[in-house]
Amino acid sequence: MAEIINVSAIAKTEKEKLKSRILTYKAEGKPVPTLATVLVGEDPGSVYYLEMQKKNLEALGGTMLKITLAEDTSEEDLLSMIGELNGDDKVHGIMVLFPLPKHINEERVAESISKDKDVDGVNPINIGLLASTSGGVAPCTPSSVVEILKNIHGELKGKHAVIIGRSNIVGKPLIQLLLREHMTVTVCHSRTSNLPMMARSGEILISAMGRPLMIDEKYVSEGATVIDVGTSELDGKIVGDCDLESVLQKAAYATKVPGGVGTLTTTILIRTLLDLYDESFRK
Repeated sequence: MAEIINVSAIAKTEKEKLKSRILTYKAEGKPVPTLATVLVGEDPGSVYYLEMQKKNLEALGGTMLKITLAEDTSEEDLLSMIGELNGDDKVHGIMVLFPLPKHINEERVAESISKDKDVDGVNPINIGLLASTSGGVAPCTPSSVVEILKNIHGELKGKHAVIIGRSNIVGKPLIQLLLREHMTVTVCHSRTSNLPMMARSGEILISAMGRPLMIDEKYVSEGATVIDVGTSELDGKIVGDCDLESVLQKAAYATKVPGGVGTLTTTILIRTLLDLYDESFRK
């Protein structure tokens, strides 16, 4: 029988673990884990995400340093601000919310964030470590996908996943994370020939295309697990890549949008913050 994955329940369990970790830090007399989040301008999606970060982190006992800068802030001023945060021992993680205004080079900004405080894995060093070793910091969205799959399947070794989408923030890092779990990974994209057939070859299908309701039962093998990472606006509503009603005709498990992967990402971001916090005390 098809089941919509309860991602909120997964997030709740993870939050309890994170809250316990923070309580332990405080009992040991350590400083409160602090995330600095930098917002340039007033992008609505970024504003919403920032407030969700703050709410979740503070509920667990952490602290957020919320830095909001004007739309016309220069690239030099932003880089200077990041440099100050890199050198501040009271800040354990840094996240700059993208997209940035067009006059700011996002690659330069990503490069400027210390790899040791880079909570969303945008620094090129972390990207390289993720691809070539067991180290590095992974972006929170692909990390959330892995967490959901482990919750559903437990052992992932030997399973075959098909990823539709090859973006730098989801598809590519997700390849590396799944390979670390000793999975077989097939990557598809907009130029893949006979995409429905290729998608059906996987017992796990992960769609990160950003094409509203594109994935239906033709893309799904019988009994598959389908993880929908895409978000788009259609007729004034937020929808995913998957036509959920159609997908559930074949899938055993599937996530919905909204209320799916995105429900877990902020929690995983906080987990990464605590991991970086722990690492800072080992140095």
